[in-house]
This record gives sequence, structure tokens and C-alpha cells, in this order.
Amino acid sequence: MIVYRLGWTMALLTIALALPASAASAASAASAASAASESAAQPFALQEVAPGVFVHFGRMLPLDAPGHDDIANIGFIVGEQCVAVIDTGGSMRIGRALRAAIKTRTRRPVCTVINTHVHVDHVLGNAAFSPDHPSFVGHARLPAAIARNRLYFVSQYAGDLDQPASAQQIIAPDRLVQTTLELDLGGRRLSLRAWPTAHTDCDLTVFDEKTGTLWTGDLLFRERLPAVDGDVSGWLAVLDDLARIKVQRAVPGHGSLALDLAAALMPERAYLQALLEGVHEAIDQGQSMQEALDHTAEAQRPQWQLWDSTHARNVARVYQQLEWQ
Repeated sequence: MIVYRLGWTMALLTIALALPASAASAASAASAASAASESAAQPFALQEVAPGVFVHFGRMLPLDAPGHDDIANIGFIVGEQCVAVIDTGGSMRIGRALRAAIKTRTRRPVCTVINTHVHVDHVLGNAAFSPDHPSFVGHARLPAAIARNRLYFVSQYAGDLDQPASAQQIIAPDRLVQTTLELDLGGRRLSLRAWPTAHTDCDLTVFDEKTGTLWTGDLLFRERLPAVDGDVSGWLAVLDDLARIKVQRAVPGHGSLALDLAAALMPERAYLQALLEGVHEAIDQGQSMQEALDHTAEAQRPQWQLWDSTHARNVARVYQQLEWQ
């Protein structure tokens, strides 16, 4: 929980709310219902980005807009014996749509559901896969992150769950990744890696060795402005490691497929570095958070979508962290 310094205005406190960054500006049940009705008519599109690797690319929308439950890139990988799902979307509706899409592509069972981190747009569809009795896999710190946020998810995203909304629908992993974990889908091996605190404190990547496809979760944002819920310095260090991995393609948590991972990471690195340096400079000069908000990383604005719904919270998050150092 973020501790606020006395004397900050209520407006700044609102910006710096202690919620997961990509779960900010929570939609009410009414807007969730509106989102469902608006999106229901749209087909659930899948792209086979490599043999047996299917991705549903999320929409470029803020989390408080109609359609907010369908903003993350989610999908699945088909092995000779079974299927691994990678993230399940931001609602039971999206989770069920993904499950139905899998059944149109293969008759093999879903044996594993992997969550790349805690945020609602990646985990609220988990319970849609309960009938398959899969193993739910995540970072070793994901259970604690789910526990911290479970009641918030149920209260603020009730419309994205089956009614009546319940904590039991927020499913945590039963198999944990401390550092690395190998999964065999039958003739297809997946390499999972748990990362130090970066975008969140529970980021996980999934590498399909057969096709050289890396699922980055929200360690990589493309087009959509990155949201900070972990530690910017840690995130920058993780990007250095990611850039050294040899892959054929990368599926980001948000945005388009990347065929050159190192190049795809560069815009995100530039923004995070500008964010970190700008807030450091503001604090060193004795500027308030509001003054930091007015100018930090502004040169990066033209490169990103959804700047206005994300950047102010990023500045507030980093300011709050750095001012106590």
C-alpha cells in the first residue's frame, strides 16, 4: 500500500492510488455490462503467428472504456498431447470466448493455463477454464499478488465475472515458477521464466522452443503506453536481459507482434528511461509531483497511444518511490 505524504492535495492522491497500474480507472459494473453488449457482436479473432501458436490481439482501449475486458494479448499453444493457454483476458466472457476458439482449432485438452502477471486484463478469464481441470501456472509471487487484489477485483470488476461475483472466481496458480520451469505439451516444450520486479512483482515469460516464439506478458508494450506497477529501474534491467534472448518473434502483452525483439524493446526503454530521469530531476530540484507531471518525458508523448490515461499515474508511481530513497 502506498503511504501518502501529508500536504499532498486530494487531486494528487487520486493520481497516486495504490492500485495495480494497468488496473487503474476501474470500470463499474454498469460500464462492464455496456462493454459486454458492445463487444459481443464482434468476432473473437485469432491469428496463427507460428505453427500451433495462436494469438488474440487485444483492443487499444483504456481500462475504463467499453471493451476494457478485451485489451490484452492472449492465446494458446497446441502440443501433440495438450494445449497451454497463455493469459485468459479481462472477463469470464473473454475467457469463454478463448476457450470456445480453442475447441474450433483442436480436440486436444487444455492441460495448462499460464498467467504472465496479476493484472485483471490477463487473469479474470481463468475460471472459464475450470471445467478443463488444468494446472494453473504463474510466478512464485503471483499467489500473494492475487490475494492482495482479490477483493478489489471482485468489487470493482463485478460486471466482468459471473453473477453473483465471488472471490472464488479469481483463480491463483497451483504450480509456481521460482526461477524457470519446463512444460512438455507433447513434442513441444515451453520454457517459463520468472523475472525480478519490473512491470509488476510477478512477471513471467513463456518461450515456445519449437517455433522460437516468446510471450513477454506486459514486460513488452507496443504502441500502447507502458504502465508501471513495479519498479522502473528493475524493468530497465529486465529489458537488457530480454534483448539478449534469441527469438523468431515476440508476442507482447499489448500491441502488435514483434519480429525483432531487441528493436521492439527500444521505444519502451526510451520511455521508461525518460520517466525515471525526469522524476529524478524533478525531485532533485525540489519540485512537487504536480510540477513533475507537467513536464516529465513529454517528448515521448507522440510515440504512444493512451498517453493521457496512463502517463500521469506512471509519474505519480515513480515519484512516490523515488522521493523516499
